[in-house]
Amino acid sequence: MFTHRSLQKELLDRDDIPPADLFQNLRELDFINHWLGGYDISFAALKRVLQKGRRYTLVDIGCGGGDTLKRIAHWNRKAGFSLDLYGIDLKPDCIAYAEENLQDSGVTLICDDYRNTYRHLQQVDIIHACLFCHHLVNDDLIELVRFALDNRAVLVINDLERNPLAHYSIKWLTRLFSKSYLVKNDAPLSVLRGFKKKEWLEILKQSGATRFSVRNKWAFRHEVIVYGNTD
Repeated sequence: MFTHRSLQKELLDRDDIPPADLFQNLRELDFINHWLGGYDISFAALKRVLQKGRRYTLVDIGCGGGDTLKRIAHWNRKAGFSLDLYGIDLKPDCIAYAEENLQDSGVTLICDDYRNTYRHLQQVDIIHACLFCHHLVNDDLIELVRFALDNRAVLVINDLERNPLAHYSIKWLTRLFSKSYLVKNDAPLSVLRGFKKKEWLEILKQSGATRFSVRNKWAFRHEVIVYGNTD
């Protein structure tokens, strides 16, 4: 079961989720991500990428309810980088939730496919993907990396490691404490759709990336940074 990535689609990828169910899912995912330290991986990666004295445009793709952007904005109040934050997501209900969630945060939201980012923005310096990539098949991931390379954007990925302990732990925790059928179904399945480090290395190789890092992080996560190739 853990040798290869699962191809089973998550319920969250459906288009017919009742908004109340979706919003409960988003609230619980934020809670889980926060208390397991998932956001810290993005903060650490951004500290490695960003430099003081330069302004950056960061787009969080598959931004969902905007909680990652909310946490980044809060983190940056202390970190002190010059960041213009954007979120893009295909689901109108997610964007509607995010608009309320991100009130007065200075974050701009876009309802569209990430591949249409440059229809809305002339320049993007950092493409950030938190718990987005495990929803994609490998060919889509190669396309994502090439999209960043072609547009000379740094790609920062924070996603799940496919690990038996992670799978069974989150399965039992959500069974006991979650009130969301989406979370109960999708959280353990997300781990099965996650990655081994060697799989990331193969994806990056196939995409043509030459400047990158892949790090194992707590708890059962990967931090992937793709810097863009030199000409």
